Amino acid sequence: MVENEACGCCGKTTIRPEEERKKLVNRLNRIEGQIRGIRGMVESNAYCADILVQSAAVNAAVNAFNKELLASHIRGCVARDIREGKDEVIDELVATLQKLMK
Repeated sequence: MVENEACGCCGKTTIRPEEERKKLVNRLNRIEGQIRGIRGMVESNAYCADILVQSAAVNAAVNAFNKELLASHIRGCVARDIREGKDEVIDELVATLQKLMK
């Protein structure tokens, strides 16, 4: 997404420092590689338990990504909006947390 281009789902954007953006993209690239590895295991008829172990590793990697992004969101977007008197961001945060905890 281009820095000033709005998200199609909500119209909001987040301009991240380059270092943070690169860190998040690197994590996603590793997760993408893990997913491709799992697909290869399925295609080569690998043992189910081995695939499940790799799937659990992907879940852990996605959770780590979510924790990092959530912390950044709270420190940046949420704190900024609260300072600006946009208290509705609290309801948005609660809804986001509920989705993450399913």
